[in-house]
Amino acid sequence: MSTPWSSRREVSPETSRLLIERAHEELVAGNAADQRLLDVRPMVRDSWRRSLESLVGAEGLPPLDVHANEIEAYRRAHPLADVMEMVRALLLPGDPAESGVVVAVGDAAGRLLWVEGDRHIRALTGEMGFVAGANWSEEAVGTSAPGTALALDRSVQIHGAEHYNRLVQPWSCTAAPVHDPETRRLLGVIDVTGGSEAAAPQAQLLVDATARAVEGELLVARLRKRSAEAPARKRSRRMPAARATLRVLGRDRAMLEVSSEGTQSEGTRTEGTETIFEIGARHAELLLMLAVHRQGLSAERLSELVYGEVDAGSTLRAEMVRMRKVLERSAPALVPQSRPYRLGFELETDAHQVVSLLDRGAHRVALAAYRGEVLPHSTAPGVEEFRESVQSALREALMSEASIDVLLAFADTESGSDDIDLLQLCLTMLPPRSPRRAGLVTRIERLASR
Repeated sequence: MSTPWSSRREVSPETSRLLIERAHEELVAGNAADQRLLDVRPMVRDSWRRSLESLVGAEGLPPLDVHANEIEAYRRAHPLADVMEMVRALLLPGDPAESGVVVAVGDAAGRLLWVEGDRHIRALTGEMGFVAGANWSEEAVGTSAPGTALALDRSVQIHGAEHYNRLVQPWSCTAAPVHDPETRRLLGVIDVTGGSEAAAPQAQLLVDATARAVEGELLVARLRKRSAEAPARKRSRRMPAARATLRVLGRDRAMLEVSSEGTQSEGTRTEGTETIFEIGARHAELLLMLAVHRQGLSAERLSELVYGEVDAGSTLRAEMVRMRKVLERSAPALVPQSRPYRLGFELETDAHQVVSLLDRGAHRVALAAYRGEVLPHSTAPGVEEFRESVQSALREALMSEASIDVLLAFADTESGSDDIDLLQLCLTMLPPRSPRRAGLVTRIERLASR
């Protein structure tokens, strides 16, 4: 029987638990080179070592960073306060007091702000310090789902004995980070804690989906607020841009998002503004090439990348004039400079963000952020080359490192649906009696017969 606890696939769950416990004892005792540590999942083993380096106690309680008289004010001011009803509806349906799990939501530093759910389990986990205000970062309590999810910036599952702190080892948990939907800044973490079912594959799917739903709700609420404030914003003085993102995945008319920081002087605070607007296909190609080639491009090279010919200088100049006029009205910091053509302000793209997530091993989050091909209908040579590089990076990273759940999700996307090598890899990784095998075999046979 296979088990998610150990890297050894042939052992039973009970044997795996004993192997993990013994490995943990050796590490805590100072035997970091003990071979039994190879029985631990690499992700957990690395987290244990970070915990050891942070001098985390193996049986200590977490520090209480936010005290009872401060917690309510801190909750109200936190960005996730407005989406807690959604979290409860998705993770604690029915009677929360008899849900069988505890749901916790914490900030980006690992401090728990809300701890709700099953009454009996809350009483038991409260004894180990799993309470609102406690710091559950890796630096504070070692390996745990909320702390490790924040440390790795991806969803994780920690099974019983995999916890660094012995007090936490009776429990299993699943957690996923939550990001600002526009800037991708880390806002906090959502965790589900309970028995073994709290770290089942279905739990990870549910917690991941909840985190994505929360991010979507935050974006919708923000857009509604901007729409209501648009007239006032037009009358306000434009401020320098602080961040700009070009969204090109799965869309031909890119979305440009520009935020500006507020100012403070003589005791007066001016809030920053955020602008989101759609740009045309040709302008999207030009901006994307300037974002990809940050060192700048000659007119000949930019013409070649966008138009496919080096002697399209007059066409390029005319288009650049039109684009400058558009940007001067809405995003003056992004008006391109000349000789060479370049951006004087860093422009991020959602495609680069996906590649960055892959580099950090956040495969599931990267796949969720991949909305489709880069400017899918563009025939600009430079765009086609960049599109292929992003697709290749995603495919290669997932096929070489991702779990079977992530690979199956990739196989259900437009990019992976006709990839026979991907489907065959999924087939080899699935258990012999998995109900997913029949569907994969049918898809492989259909593709092979074309």
